[in-house]
Amino acid sequence: MTSVPDLAPDDSAEDVTVRLILIAVAVTLLFASLGQTIVSPALPIITADLGGLEHLSWAITVYLLASTVGAPISGKLGDLYGRRIVMQGAIAVFVVGAVICGVAWNFGVLIAGRAIQGLGGGSLIVLSMAVVADVLPARERGKAQGVLGAAFGVSAAIGPLLGGALVETLSWHWIFFVNLPVGLAALLVLSRALPGPADSGKRHVDYAGGVLLAVLLSSAVMLSNLGGVLGWRDPATLALLVLAIGGLAGFILVEQRAAEPILPLQLFRNNTFLVVNGVGFMVGTAMFGTITFLPLFLQVAKGVSPTVSGLFILPMMLGLILASNAAGVVMSRTGRYKLMPTLSTALLALAMVYLATVTGQSPLWAIATALLFVGLGLGPVFSVGVAAIQNAVPVKMLGVGTASANMFRLIGGSIGTALFGALFAAGLARNLSGVLPEGAGAGLSSMSPAWVASLPEATRATVIAGVSQALHPVFIIAAVMAAVACLLSTRLEELPLSGKAAGR
Repeated sequence: MTSVPDLAPDDSAEDVTVRLILIAVAVTLLFASLGQTIVSPALPIITADLGGLEHLSWAITVYLLASTVGAPISGKLGDLYGRRIVMQGAIAVFVVGAVICGVAWNFGVLIAGRAIQGLGGGSLIVLSMAVVADVLPARERGKAQGVLGAAFGVSAAIGPLLGGALVETLSWHWIFFVNLPVGLAALLVLSRALPGPADSGKRHVDYAGGVLLAVLLSSAVMLSNLGGVLGWRDPATLALLVLAIGGLAGFILVEQRAAEPILPLQLFRNNTFLVVNGVGFMVGTAMFGTITFLPLFLQVAKGVSPTVSGLFILPMMLGLILASNAAGVVMSRTGRYKLMPTLSTALLALAMVYLATVTGQSPLWAIATALLFVGLGLGPVFSVGVAAIQNAVPVKMLGVGTASANMFRLIGGSIGTALFGALFAAGLARNLSGVLPEGAGAGLSSMSPAWVASLPEATRATVIAGVSQALHPVFIIAAVMAAVACLLSTRLEELPLSGKAAGR
């Protein structure tokens, strides 16, 4: 487990309160991020039960999309009404979504529940990170954000293991029901640890900006998915393109006039905001593409169980925890942070290049090693990026500035996962066209390890090769995105770190 960093030489009452708040935030982040990670190893089983391999990526994509939409809205509401009440509401939303997923009888209901879960989960992650800036000075935030990054990593390690174990011992429905007691515990800890709002003055909520932002982000994600499936000249794809452009134009117009804009446009003139979020977008693509599709590859091509496929996320999260904490410590002790994202994203690109070469014959230890380096490449981007933005934006924009780091990373993840899902489905159909025995082709829509194992040996080898080849473009694109992130990070302007907490 991770520990809360020392905040002062003595144990004053104020320091004890800060530690309690950080513990509450870490518990909440653990709860929220479980919603992202617990599902991955169960996806092959869920698709086999509910049918529709073509919908597999949407179980992840819709969660990321809803998290992306909810992040800036909840960040702004936290600035206006206080973090505690907004976080309590987000927990309730998350639990409702989990219940809907748990009782789902078809993929449509599951996707609806995942969308509701995502709204709550994305809000909790953003607000948890904003609380750190409320109670700690910028020089200490890197270390604390490293702890939160480690909490995220722990959840990402526990999530696949817990998901795989529940699927094997009970059923996939329990990967959602397990959120209920964890959510209750997070709610109780938050209620005791976080203060209420400081005042009850009148606030102006930018409803129009929130709606237009949701339209823009939703249409952009759906465009990346349908464009790969229907074609970029299909009327539905063109309609989404027009909707995305219209949403962007409307959002810019509304934000210029709003009293309390959801995402103030002046932030886009801030070097740290632009560079960190650009890097986050690229890195989100690589990260979520790996988490979504690697368990499928391991179960189908390597024949491992859902639990074992979840274990292979452990090296990635171990690397993330180590690198996130190390980067936070370096930032706190030296006040320097510019070089770390550049080095880590270069490492991430190299790891993705190797994953783009894996086949059914690739040794499991080599895949695990590559995932360790993926985690080492991700960690510094998380801890350094959030702390750098919090140091660079005005205090009154702290929540929305923090939300932006999560939002752009999730935009990259949701667009990337949708695009990767379309590329994978198209590549799989192309690779296996006409090679399956009569009647066996129906199994593609609900591909599972059991179905692959039931095929004749020669056909099984062809299917495994087809799956591997269909995944290669996913990791090639992820490697390119990581390389672009590396180049972009060199443009970051390093600012002196403040010695005061934003909330004091």
